[in-house]
Amino acid sequence: MTTTINTTTINTSITGDFLIGGAARTGEGDAIEAIDPSSGETLGPTFHYATTKDVQDATRLADEAFDTYRRTTSEARALFLESIADNIDALGDELIDRASAESGLSRVRLQGERGRTTGQLRLFASVLREGSWNGARIDPAQPDRKPAPRSDIRLRNIPLGPVVVFSASNFPLAFSVAGGDTASALAAGCPVIVKAHDAHLGTSELVGRAVSAAVVEHGLPSGVFSLIYGLGQTIGVELVTDPVVAAVGFTGSRGGGLALCRAAAGRDVPIPVYAEMSSINPVFLLPGALRESASELGAAFAASLTMGSGQFCTNPGLVFAVVGAELSEFLSAASTAIGLSTGAAMLTPGIAAAYASGQQALREHADVDSVATGQPGSCVFQGLPELLVTDAENFLADPSLHAEVFGATSLVVRCNDLDQLLGAVKGLEGQLTATVHAVPGDHASAEVLVEQLERTAGRILFNGWPTGVEVGHAMVHGGPFPATSDSRTTSVGSLAIDRFLRPVSYQDVPDALLPSAIADGNPEHIWRRVDGTLTQD
Repeated sequence: MTTTINTTTINTSITGDFLIGGAARTGEGDAIEAIDPSSGETLGPTFHYATTKDVQDATRLADEAFDTYRRTTSEARALFLESIADNIDALGDELIDRASAESGLSRVRLQGERGRTTGQLRLFASVLREGSWNGARIDPAQPDRKPAPRSDIRLRNIPLGPVVVFSASNFPLAFSVAGGDTASALAAGCPVIVKAHDAHLGTSELVGRAVSAAVVEHGLPSGVFSLIYGLGQTIGVELVTDPVVAAVGFTGSRGGGLALCRAAAGRDVPIPVYAEMSSINPVFLLPGALRESASELGAAFAASLTMGSGQFCTNPGLVFAVVGAELSEFLSAASTAIGLSTGAAMLTPGIAAAYASGQQALREHADVDSVATGQPGSCVFQGLPELLVTDAENFLADPSLHAEVFGATSLVVRCNDLDQLLGAVKGLEGQLTATVHAVPGDHASAEVLVEQLERTAGRILFNGWPTGVEVGHAMVHGGPFPATSDSRTTSVGSLAIDRFLRPVSYQDVPDALLPSAIADGNPEHIWRRVDGTLTQD
């Protein structure tokens, strides 16, 4: 089966092949099949893991493509990204049907995720056209400066080189084959090799073919994009340690991310691994907010916790509040909502097993009480929502209570007073998000809290819920370790491109040899910092 958009033809048959430089290849490694987590049934066709030779072929082609691809204009890369987005849209219901079958996620959720995926690609197209990603700076020569003249010094950002992207389990589209890591790396001018996730094999092949079709449409070197399957501890490590690979994008478990970080650091030439790994996203309910709307907050919290079976990296896994009648009211409302909820499909059997194990460890902890559990559903690999409580003294004394449980389970920490609540932040690991519920009467305490949370979280939000990450220019989806391996970066939003760029200075380079971004006359008409002043002149 094929789909044609404009003059581009996309093969929409799921064959079980991966793509090395766009060419379909049947793997020779272990056989694997996708699983429907709702029914437990396997989904054909059979896929096969890549071999060392496949990895070497993909990295060699990426290396060969790099110099040609990095020299493409911003407009050429913008058009390329827009074509990928168009091709993904053209896959239509077939993509949504397969993604839903492989993940257990609803069609409505996946339709929204497809929109986010194509929106990210188009966002980076606009970033390329706007031009500030170049980081262009010009310090003009000052030959008459005393006591010594100043040379003409110019700076721009250039791409790092081939990038390996590891698809995430919980977003089959937006953090996967053509997700934010791939979009930002391609925008930067870096060829990309994607290691698909076993949780959505057929979805990955469909999207991979959409990307490869755009490579052909724009006449780019075939090595600009490859897609392979394989275990992280074997094929993944081989990719990370290949000498031509310049950077890695990863979304997944702490153990997996740290293993890749160690492999990258152990190379003869270490490379950066931008890993998003672990976060429990604490929520702080300040006293005034609880007094005004405890029941409403409890119901809204439960809705956020159980959304998508709790399989979001920004799921609210911790709640801090001061003991009292208002907290009891919050717990009552949240418990009622969670008790009425139904267990939904987890993404994979492995994720379901890990969730059940983490949930059981919390439930059986001597200092933890379970106050609400959801109802069993019909899915084979499901996770039941659960709400538990403990006291702040126990939480602060026992690091095991800080562990992430990936799913719809949350722990409420009862604090004796406001000082104990504010002090609890110091005992937390780094987080992607921190949420504060406050009314004007709480603002004095909130000011102290925010100052502490700035050291802990990548995104601080008020009077909302952390699930849902807006893709824009001001978003940070990152945070101090272990939320990410590099707290200076974000994997969502336009700043994500910075991960795959590095600055180069050009001193006294002849005008004829200067890159256009820093050439005299500003031929690209971009914003540049000239002698310290930001200007388009």
